[in-house]
Amino acid sequence: MEDNKNIAKNYDPKEFEERLYNEWLEKGYFTPKVDREKKPFTIVMPPPNITGQLHMGHALDNTLQDALIRWKRMQGYETLWLPGEDHASIATEVKVEAELAKKGINKKEIGREEFLKHVWDWTHTYRERIKKQLQKMGASCDWTRERFTMDEGLNKAVREVFVRLYNKGLIYRGNRIINWCPRCMTALSDAEIEYQEKQGNLWHIKYPVKDSDEYIVIATTRPETMLGDVAVAVNPNDERYKHLIGKTLILPLVNREIPIIADEYVEMEFGTGAVKITPAHDPNDFEVGQRHNLEQIVVMNDNGTMNELAGKYAGLDRYDARKQIVNDLQELGLLVKIEEHNHNVGAHDRCGTTVEPLLSKQWFVKMKPLAEPAIEAVKNGEVEFVPERFAKVYFNWMENIQDWCISRQLWWGHRIPVWYCQDCGEVIVSSDEPDVCQKCGSSNLKQDEDVLDTWFSSALWPFSTLGWPDKTEDLEYFFPTDVLVTGYDIIFFWVARMIFSAINEMGSVPFKHVLVHGIVRDSQGRKMSKSLGNGIDPLEIIDKYGADALRFTLVTGNSPGNDMRFYMERVEASRNFANKIWNASRFMLMNYDEELVNRYKSEANDIRNTADRWILSRINEVAKEVTDNLNKFELGIAAQKIYDFIWSELCDWYIELVKPRLYGDDEKSKAAAQITLIEVLKDSLKLLHPFMPFITEEIYKHITDETPSITIAKWPEFREDRNYQEDMKSMEYVIDAIRAIRNIRAEMNVPNSRRAKIMIIPSNEAAKKAFEDGAVYFEKLAFASEVVFIGENEIPKDAVSQVTEGAQIYMPLEDLIDKQKEIERLTKEKEKLEKEVERAEGKLNNPNFVAKAPQKLVDEEKEKLAKYKEMLEKVIERLNALK
Repeated sequence: MEDNKNIAKNYDPKEFEERLYNEWLEKGYFTPKVDREKKPFTIVMPPPNITGQLHMGHALDNTLQDALIRWKRMQGYETLWLPGEDHASIATEVKVEAELAKKGINKKEIGREEFLKHVWDWTHTYRERIKKQLQKMGASCDWTRERFTMDEGLNKAVREVFVRLYNKGLIYRGNRIINWCPRCMTALSDAEIEYQEKQGNLWHIKYPVKDSDEYIVIATTRPETMLGDVAVAVNPNDERYKHLIGKTLILPLVNREIPIIADEYVEMEFGTGAVKITPAHDPNDFEVGQRHNLEQIVVMNDNGTMNELAGKYAGLDRYDARKQIVNDLQELGLLVKIEEHNHNVGAHDRCGTTVEPLLSKQWFVKMKPLAEPAIEAVKNGEVEFVPERFAKVYFNWMENIQDWCISRQLWWGHRIPVWYCQDCGEVIVSSDEPDVCQKCGSSNLKQDEDVLDTWFSSALWPFSTLGWPDKTEDLEYFFPTDVLVTGYDIIFFWVARMIFSAINEMGSVPFKHVLVHGIVRDSQGRKMSKSLGNGIDPLEIIDKYGADALRFTLVTGNSPGNDMRFYMERVEASRNFANKIWNASRFMLMNYDEELVNRYKSEANDIRNTADRWILSRINEVAKEVTDNLNKFELGIAAQKIYDFIWSELCDWYIELVKPRLYGDDEKSKAAAQITLIEVLKDSLKLLHPFMPFITEEIYKHITDETPSITIAKWPEFREDRNYQEDMKSMEYVIDAIRAIRNIRAEMNVPNSRRAKIMIIPSNEAAKKAFEDGAVYFEKLAFASEVVFIGENEIPKDAVSQVTEGAQIYMPLEDLIDKQKEIERLTKEKEKLEKEVERAEGKLNNPNFVAKAPQKLVDEEKEKLAKYKEMLEKVIERLNALK
């Protein structure tokens, strides 16, 4: 225990936050050991991308995780919170490329190896930055086990999983329609696309029937893709087109002959009921093409320009080609009409470029066989979503899942572990680099140029970080993990993929609970973003208010699954709360006499009074409630309960109740109060510690040395021997009565210096005893001159009254006010208010004012009038009562 009087006068988080964090690290409190005697509790941190600063969403996510970890650590678990970062393939490559471009360096010119050196430099800088930011927030993660998705160990896991899935027939390479980003020149998965409704057009084009005057009209939103059309489809039941099925059309501009085919896929009611089929540029057309064995004609290059198969439009950008094609169709008289049309357009979530559906040779994971057991695991409760409603988001994604395109045409990432023999064409899939082709013995092998989708490595995070595929002690002890804390925006990106990967590789789910939180919005409810310039840097808040204030704001404003608004006023309120705790603790320490306490410690229970037992009962109950809330992941409610207890019951009531004893001469009573104060403070700090780790540690060190740090102190549990129901009831009677008297005084504007007689008719014997024992509290906290008990027939005529659960309370009016003076004061007040009412009514009855004044002024005047009338009514009521 540090010198208890030596606590700083003012609360200054800068003075101790960093110092305490470094102490925790040195002592190894965050590094668990594999201990079979103890239960493990594990959380893997959603690895932040190495693309930049941590934002308020990270601050929320990590505060929630840290609160759970600190709570479980105090409950005696071996807690592992495993930190790490994600290489964020596309996002990082785009950023580094842009940085190099500023220096005049071109990625393609310097080549793959040189470019990757730059990316590794970037990685080291940003990983270090992220680590420092998390430490500033007080994240109690085990930095000795920190991982990165491109670590050698994780790379080994990635290659192993790829080979296993390939050998099971779950990974294949094929021509499919994928989402293609022409700017980043890479394939994207469905989850990397953001859809927005955009104003577009629907072009209606005539396709002439060969050797006939007839034509079919098709409608398209992408005229440039018509150059790759291989058929036009109609519904077999459509009477309008039955006679044309099997005939041939002449494809405008290209003059290629294409068949009219029948397919159930076509909706007769939509558009003209005829659909152009372009298998290389549309996923639905691709499926139709497969069914009818149609060829696939790709008319676009990877960079979004038209290729040589686009004829005279070759070399044009896709949108320039569109304009040219529409003009040419118009000149030929083949453009029927252009309609405005709102439709969903997909853009790459990293660079904002409109994606192009494109036929491409890519690597895919077959999803149906992997999705089924993962759906079952959530249905049967092995994995639980909190709140439960997010399971629907998960099922919706998993039940309609498409095969997952995992290859990316990038340099930064896990290179696909596939080699092609340049002599015989053999494909070798191996977790280790092969020397020779197993088929022809040639050493002329070339590795696949592509890397894997970022999420392929993140999907393995809960077990790859613990050493898999090796059978490590950590993996055996800490897996499966307990809770995953994440935002609702990556349920399908990441959560789903971790679940099916763990089931497939480990034969077990990766975690038991998924705690889903919303996003942090600004005070107006807008998403924080660079474009709006409304983002708030967590580090700036910490610098100004301290990490505890930021953390407490994020937790108390949060309920599972819901977005929260971030107000600076709430951060200030959290800092004020820290200040209140600090000052209350200083007060307790200044009034703490160690020698006196030691003298009476052994008989503490015998010398305590009702107020002491009441506050011990209350903290006992709060410990139970906070624990129950944390068990249900209601962190916001748990934090609010401990806040209410400390602010109101401990500081505003108990400290005030014991002041007379602390300053009095009765040694036993003084000792009992001091012992109780420190004991309740200690438990309060422990319950608050998961949310506000720094201030609780700094104060804890000054008040006790039962453990070297609050981080490893024992979590308070409900104790039956501290459940003093009678004392609780007694104090409730007293506190309610004091509140009632304070309300009367406030309503009647009575200064504290004017003491008043309190007359009480108790509602039962227990209440009477409580009021007798608590008479001193009425003097100190309700400014009573005396407390007397009266019968029903002794109620004074001229008294103000209040009724509480334990009593009818009366206060003689002349004790509270000088009646004549009060009548004079209220009469003046009445005259003043009557003038204001008259003035406002005059203004509002003036047609000129109402017609010409801005609406805002008129509304303000109406509000004033209503307020003055209400005040006048109350004054008249008071005057009548006095007269």
